[in-house]
Amino acid sequence: MIDVPVYNMNGERTGEVQVDEAILGGRVRYDLLKQAILTFQRNQWQGSARTKCRSMVEGSTRKLFRQKGTGNARMGTVRTPIRRGGGVAFAKLEQNHRREMPRKMRRAARNSALLAKMKAGAVAVINPLTMDQPKTKQLYTLFKALGADQGCVLALDQADPMVYKSGRNIPKTEIRQVAELNAYEILRRRKVLLSKAALDAVLADPAGFAPESESQV
Repeated sequence: MIDVPVYNMNGERTGEVQVDEAILGGRVRYDLLKQAILTFQRNQWQGSARTKCRSMVEGSTRKLFRQKGTGNARMGTVRTPIRRGGGVAFAKLEQNHRREMPRKMRRAARNSALLAKMKAGAVAVINPLTMDQPKTKQLYTLFKALGADQGCVLALDQADPMVYKSGRNIPKTEIRQVAELNAYEILRRRKVLLSKAALDAVLADPAGFAPESESQV
């Protein structure tokens, strides 16, 4: 069992929640985490770098002059890569770098990432997590009290405009719904903060707290 500390909005520790490691897979699968992270990063590539080869540039395909008898070096068309305005010899073409991981592997990687953070003592629960109006200073003061001011992911059970507006300008801070979490975002920041309802959603259904239409790894 892992003890996850619980804090209030003032940064005061009010208790702890025990989490069974078996719920999140029992062990950290480092090989799966590496695959998930590399896949996520690869899917961020635009693949839009491109140059024109000799068949793409404008110009006549007529041979400039005959092969022999002129005293000049032999020459083909104006599109040849050795002439100014010609095509590129080894042109870069637009590519689709996207790779897919099966849904079960994505979810297992996400759970392993969360388990790794819990074992490292980098997960905390905030209860209650409510704000009457957007206050960046209030949320930043809470992060600083929890040691999360250098970077954190704040996971909510559902969208909360007040919390989102309060934290969107804080550097190195991501505010997500718990269903949107993935292995890369969990491991990217030093701390993972969850509302009590978000943690309950994870523990109630660790395999399915993500939506059916997962677009990220």
